[in-house]
Amino acid sequence: MLEHVHLIATLAIIAGSIVLYTLDRYPVEAVALTSLTLLLVLFGAFPYQPAEGEEVTVAALLAGFSSPALVTVLALLIVGKGLFATDALEGIINWIGRGSNPRRAITVILVVAGVTSAFLNNTPVVVIFIPVLIALAARFRLRAYRIFMPLSFVSILGGMTTLIGSSTNMIAAGVAAEQGIEVGFFDITGMGTILAVIGFLYVVLVLPRILSPKRSAGLENIARAGTQFLGEVVVLPTSRFAGDTARSGFFPNLAPLSLHAMIRNGAVTLPPYDDELTLAPGDRLQLTGTRKAFMDLIAAGEIDLAAPPDGSAPAGERKPGPHYHLAEAVIAPGSLFEGRTVRFSGIQHRFNVTIFGVRRKNRMARSPLAQLRLEAGDTLLVGGDEDDILSMRGNHDILLLEHSAESVPPRDKALIASVIFAGIVLFSASGLSPIAVNSVAGVVLMLLFGCLTMQQAARAFDRQIFLLVGASIAMSTALQATGGARLIAETIVGLGGGSSAPVIIALLFVSVALLTNVLSNNAAAALFVPIAIDMANQIDAPPAVFVAAVIYAANCSFATPIAYQTNLMVMGPGHYGFQDFMRAGIPLIILLTIAFAVLAPWYYGL
Repeated sequence: MLEHVHLIATLAIIAGSIVLYTLDRYPVEAVALTSLTLLLVLFGAFPYQPAEGEEVTVAALLAGFSSPALVTVLALLIVGKGLFATDALEGIINWIGRGSNPRRAITVILVVAGVTSAFLNNTPVVVIFIPVLIALAARFRLRAYRIFMPLSFVSILGGMTTLIGSSTNMIAAGVAAEQGIEVGFFDITGMGTILAVIGFLYVVLVLPRILSPKRSAGLENIARAGTQFLGEVVVLPTSRFAGDTARSGFFPNLAPLSLHAMIRNGAVTLPPYDDELTLAPGDRLQLTGTRKAFMDLIAAGEIDLAAPPDGSAPAGERKPGPHYHLAEAVIAPGSLFEGRTVRFSGIQHRFNVTIFGVRRKNRMARSPLAQLRLEAGDTLLVGGDEDDILSMRGNHDILLLEHSAESVPPRDKALIASVIFAGIVLFSASGLSPIAVNSVAGVVLMLLFGCLTMQQAARAFDRQIFLLVGASIAMSTALQATGGARLIAETIVGLGGGSSAPVIIALLFVSVALLTNVLSNNAAAALFVPIAIDMANQIDAPPAVFVAAVIYAANCSFATPIAYQTNLMVMGPGHYGFQDFMRAGIPLIILLTIAFAVLAPWYYGL
């Protein structure tokens, strides 16, 4: 009787958690902690000893928080932050994003991600492309919710085409081998490719139309990245702009910045410029551009931080790096800085920052930046060490937009970051060491070589993912220990009765596809492979075909963020809720189920 109490209570806790996740009324962290607490109370206060196996202990329920899968996801998120923080992917971004067609650029990324996922674990593939998509979203001012979920789904689809495409495939093949059924490297490639192509068409053509436009939170930085600042740059002797000559009245090599005016020896030259005009060291260039454009100038060393054009002279040596930040701050009405020039406003010396640009609604005179008089409502683009930027908080004269703060990429560390990431991929793909070990070592190396700071690493750590995965693994542990998982599986599969092989395999596919979105896909695959082989033997069908069906279905982890780790990884950047995955993932699961039910009998000759 006590056994049934634990089983019923476990099913009730899991069902209640899924309902609360779906309602999206409460924070994911709160629901995860509540479900975990209930399981701990249930099995801690009322110990449970199954007929076969070890007692379900509190330690077993909490083991998910030290799970290699969870450690890997969090570590790879930090590694991905290191790649992005050093602009290591800038070359790839420029190549993919060249031109003015964002749809084509996104499609290229999805195709490359899908193909790569067939031969590499799809988790690092998603890590590679998340920062690429963030940069493209900023460049083309795309909404994040339209691009990150497609990346996760395409990587999952690509992963179902070869044996090493995902850990799920290898776990299923390992269980099948114990039952005497061998699954070769390309045995699942044919049908898997067909399903992947069908799914890819859905992701590209249908998915962006399904996702809700309300998920625009967190895009402030991307939207803000497109606003224009007026700033000033002094051409350095080592600058790539020195010696540049005007063409057709303009300087195209300055793009994406536009030359507002040029000041040489106190004389102001306005566009259009004479084609014989050549930029020389010491020229002061008034430029208009986005914050990203000015940040690129700083990262490339085009601005002398020791003697910036605003006339300030910050204390100590300054150089681009993870500790040096750009941020935006607004001059408040009635501010003591109002009416003062940039040079003599006192902002630079008071906060030890540099003013690189000003944004104002009305037009500004073509005079040196240092002589510009500040007005209430002006937005300043300021740079300085992180502590100096944060010292502006709480000041009533200048209002710091804290969420705009962003570190300047230390591009001299880009090669190091790329080598570290390549090492993680190489060691993981070759099997020299586990991916969990490689990813954690990669985080340590990123920190040691200065590719990112401890603060940046801490911000890349997602507590939502941490709690969600830990709680879901506890649910899976309790469900399997109490026999709930097997009960669910056998009940659904039993609905097939004595039907034909096509009907039985279609029901098997639906059963696994449903359960893989509640349990982990690895647990669903391991649970159903023995059942699938037994079903095939009972109806005299090829067992390898039924094992393949389990592999494909176990990869249909699209309907919940907890179904697969790549879903969790894009949940933060895309600002998705539980409902978004259900709205977008359930139609894809239905589409793949129908496709498999129709094509499998023809493909396998059932």
